[in-house]
Amino acid sequence: MVPPPSIRFATVYIALVFAANPAPACAQQPEADSARVSGRVIVRASDVKSHPPSIVLWLTPADKSSSVQAPPPGHFRLVQKDRMFIPHLLVVPVGSKVSFPNEDPFFHNVFSLFNGRRFDLGLYEAGSSRDVRFSQEGVSYIFCNIHPDMSAVVIALATPLYDVAGPAGSFSIHPIPPGIYELHVWIEGTPQPDLDRLGRMINLAHGKSSSVTIDASGAYHPQQKH
Repeated sequence: MVPPPSIRFATVYIALVFAANPAPACAQQPEADSARVSGRVIVRASDVKSHPPSIVLWLTPADKSSSVQAPPPGHFRLVQKDRMFIPHLLVVPVGSKVSFPNEDPFFHNVFSLFNGRRFDLGLYEAGSSRDVRFSQEGVSYIFCNIHPDMSAVVIALATPLYDVAGPAGSFSIHPIPPGIYELHVWIEGTPQPDLDRLGRMINLAHGKSSSVTIDASGAYHPQQKH
């Protein structure tokens, strides 16, 4: 299911050219043998130039015997303050617990009804907190039932090989054990069928890098908030 128009963004043109960045979970891979995927995301939004969409890219091994191991679960916080979720985007290992502390002087009601982890924490007051464990891979769109302008995204991954595009669109994943991987791309506001078409297989040889260009210019024409 695609999230409602209130969290979608303008049509974007995205060119991805992938280069390098350390991935701690793969530190045991000898540097000389490791491969890399790195680059920059170029976003041109026709209507929301000052607010490009959040973008996350990750790799999953095609070979089940790959040396890439899922990162251990952790404990994270998604704070409600000033009628906002902070941070807006949170990427966590599968099995992680996320706390939703209410730091506003009024009630909140956090819920998620889309693909990913579905839950409804009900009303809870200022100074209190509720927890949710994200036990399966997926993208969860988070909202507040009282304040419709509040939104956030939690992405649970079973791979350490990922990166979140920075403000300038740059990203990198490195070092990566050699092998065949599936590249996944998530762009906030883009329907899942379009995201599925952006994915592809990448064969990474010993000590080599891979370069990929992805054009998502026709992905979506969203409505803006008023």
